[in-house]
Amino acid sequence: MNINRVKQIVSSPADIPVYYNGVSVWIDDYNEQEETATIHLRDGHLREQREVPVEELTEKQ
Repeated sequence: MNINRVKQIVSSPADIPVYYNGVSVWIDDYNEQEETATIHLRDGHLREQREVPVEELTEKQ
């Protein structure tokens, strides 16, 4: 994925499935300069956040 798509997903009212290492995640925020995204697991009880490179995120088509 690229930073422009991450920005579109974050601003979209739709529920767009995004995955990190095959696990469903929410994108909480992004850093355009670093091209990273702050994510947390969709199914997790804990809202532990993690910063990952946007290129490691995938979108299920």
